[in-house]
Amino acid sequence: MQLTILPPGTFRVPALAGFNGCVDDELRRELLRRRAEDQRVRQLVSPPQGQHIARLPDEVAAERQRIDADNTRWLDDLLTTKGCPGQTLVGEEGAQAAWLLARDPDLQLAFLDALRGAVARGEASPAHLAYLEDRVRVHAGQPQLYGTQLTVTRGEFGPFPIEDPQRLDARRAEAGLEPFAAYEARMRARS
Repeated sequence: MQLTILPPGTFRVPALAGFNGCVDDELRRELLRRRAEDQRVRQLVSPPQGQHIARLPDEVAAERQRIDADNTRWLDDLLTTKGCPGQTLVGEEGAQAAWLLARDPDLQLAFLDALRGAVARGEASPAHLAYLEDRVRVHAGQPQLYGTQLTVTRGEFGPFPIEDPQRLDARRAEAGLEPFAAYEARMRARS
């Protein structure tokens, strides 16, 4: 039996065709760090339960913009150099962090295409694809497919428009998402 010495910060996972089977632990940690920073600043802009912020304080808006711009540049470079960071490369949590960081509309389009390929190869979650698909559609003014994007309109909390609402729960089930009524109730409880 031959012993293979792995580079620091990597460990073996089941190999995929064309992949050396090593998790890039440094990349995974960076994705998780960036996700934590992204979520921290989003908590700053989240109002207390039952309230809505009409306008963000300037310093909070500037911090969110700075973090989003930095993550956009970094993630765009990552997509260009390594493609969509799938589960084999960065683990399930790292792959989840990657699509979550895609906030810029142009980057979302590029990432959506890469994420579709990763899902087809079994390297990413169909649920993550559903969320990003809806983000892209909502930004483009199109009805969402999975009902993942919610908003407040005229004081009412609910989903952005949904395409073919009769098949919504079937599409959600195919993507591994809970029924819409359960999701909406959970989101209402948090708002």
